[in-house]
Amino acid sequence: MTLSLSPSIPFSSSSSSSSLHSFSTKKNFSVRFQSQSHRQTGVIVIGAGLAGLAAATKLKSENIPFLLLESSDGVGGRVRTDNVDGFLLDRGFQIFITGYPEAQKLLDYQALDLQKFYSGARIYFDNQFHTVADPLRHFSDAVQSLTNPIGSVIDKLLIASTRIQVLTKSDDEILSDNEVSTIDLLRRIGFSDSIIRRFFQPFFGGIFFDRELETTSRLFNFIFKCLALGDNTLPAKGIGAIPNQLAAKLPPGTILLNTKVASIDFNESSSNATPSVTLQNGEIINSEIGVIIVVEEPEADKLLAGMNIKQVHRKPARSTVCVYFSSDPDKIPVKDPALFLNGSGKGIVNNMYFATNVATSYGPPGKALVSVSLIGLFDEVSDDNLTDEIVKEMCDWFGDSMVKTWKHLRTYRVRFAQPNQCPPSDLMKNSKVGSGLSLCGDYMTSATFDGALVSGRKAVEALIRDRVLSRV
Repeated sequence: MTLSLSPSIPFSSSSSSSSLHSFSTKKNFSVRFQSQSHRQTGVIVIGAGLAGLAAATKLKSENIPFLLLESSDGVGGRVRTDNVDGFLLDRGFQIFITGYPEAQKLLDYQALDLQKFYSGARIYFDNQFHTVADPLRHFSDAVQSLTNPIGSVIDKLLIASTRIQVLTKSDDEILSDNEVSTIDLLRRIGFSDSIIRRFFQPFFGGIFFDRELETTSRLFNFIFKCLALGDNTLPAKGIGAIPNQLAAKLPPGTILLNTKVASIDFNESSSNATPSVTLQNGEIINSEIGVIIVVEEPEADKLLAGMNIKQVHRKPARSTVCVYFSSDPDKIPVKDPALFLNGSGKGIVNNMYFATNVATSYGPPGKALVSVSLIGLFDEVSDDNLTDEIVKEMCDWFGDSMVKTWKHLRTYRVRFAQPNQCPPSDLMKNSKVGSGLSLCGDYMTSATFDGALVSGRKAVEALIRDRVLSRV
């Protein structure tokens, strides 16, 4: 569906002149220059994370003018990568699953040059490592692992039957199904305590940033299905390549970085008014269709304060710490691209991997990159003490002669790593929160890359429906 707009509505503005000029641009977009203190566009999108970029992509496809406002110096939100001394450091532990359905529609996987993890994991338990492998991708490894102490043969058969069960359901059925916590679901299915503690808690706990697995069974089943349909990967240029790819396809001038929104306002004198946005520098941007808010939940609450919009009680967000080390290649114990899980029930490390084993591009030539992830924020522990504790724990895993040569690169403490999606949950929320006002983000759908992309599309569709209905 394409929504026709007045050709005088701009999607960008950069002139200080008070006179108005209109001209056509590619894709039938049009631009009108105004004074710097007052602009107008079709839709204003606040926040250039994955959801905001997906919303902008949908607006472009519908030929609707827009401006995408981002308060930081780059796109991606939580999905960003820093280059530190030639190492690519993702801001927190993040893996891209190729089985995400919305991502398959929006992203060019070949251009991302996705590098695969081993389809399974190495689990540290009882002072040694044990393999859990996907039998469809690593059959011989899976057969050899049938008798290891991570779980019983029955447990491994239950994994196969659970896989079949989720594959028979649509995504909408999964995301709206009856729910319990993930830990309760696993127990109902019949999994033993050993495989729950040694595999499910560190593996899915690392995905949810929730070691206790209190997260809704809906999210577990959705991710389990995506894992069955795809691979765990990293883009060769870092996880930040995903939002960068989306941003590169948007029209020039539509993304404004370092642009902080102070408030969202309505013209109360008009019964059919659409919101305007006031920036921190005092500039006002008017929208003809509406505003989409794509910031994290606490910031969204601040922007909505005083709008007579029902506020929802927020559960505490999930947090994580990710610590990176550099190493010489001969000082890491393996060369395969495996994810290592802590199944011992001891220590602070949840999972780790050697990033340059997955994608050599994550480090400069002749160097290896080590990524270690913790669940929680560890506010009470300094970075130095946390690093010392991790090194001590990794020495138990891999030996002093290797680990003590590693050099600390950077520590990321991610306070808002993921929304808390414990039951009761609603993973198919209505994007519309007011006339001409929509919300999107992974807290509106599933707390995944895919959920963020879906929410961006749905927020635009909600605005379009609202616009059409208001004119009937």
